[in-house]
Amino acid sequence: MDALEGRSVRLRPLTAADRESVFAWYNDPEIVAPYDRFATDTFDEFVRAVEGAPNDPTSLAPRFGIAPRDAGEVVGVVGHYRPHPVLETIDVWYVIGRPEARGHGFGREAVGLLVDHLFRTETVERVGATCDVENVPSVRLLEGLGFRREGTMRSALYHHAGWHDIHLYGLTRAEATARASGRSSA
Repeated sequence: MDALEGRSVRLRPLTAADRESVFAWYNDPEIVAPYDRFATDTFDEFVRAVEGAPNDPTSLAPRFGIAPRDAGEVVGVVGHYRPHPVLETIDVWYVIGRPEARGHGFGREAVGLLVDHLFRTETVERVGATCDVENVPSVRLLEGLGFRREGTMRSALYHHAGWHDIHLYGLTRAEATARASGRSSA
């Protein structure tokens, strides 16, 4: 996988050194669990998942590390996967693992780069995402990139000892093209 260059971030494959930090984020319930399920693997299982992700369209493993252009160390990860065997859609996901890196626009730029890359390299007409209804930063990120809220799945995600609702979001190729050219498709 090649790196994707943005204005302030670079998306790049995870290095061996990055994997230890990212695995630590996955094992920190304060980073992963506030709005998502918390389950850990062994480090070896995690490494195998990351290494196998490029050849597995259903993999939930990170596809890219998010690194600020002025620093080499990753501050988060992004990924994508095909969530359904029949529907022609790809979903994206993201985590800013370093709390001090949140609120600086790294996630929004990284997801935007990934979505642009997917529309350039895949034949899908829609890229989707989901987020816990209480995850206001994620809602802002998705809506700021032009994703439209398409619905809410009730009691669809279990975490923090309870069932949570999630919002479904989607961005079509036409909407992404219109947004990139400065036109509104609404």
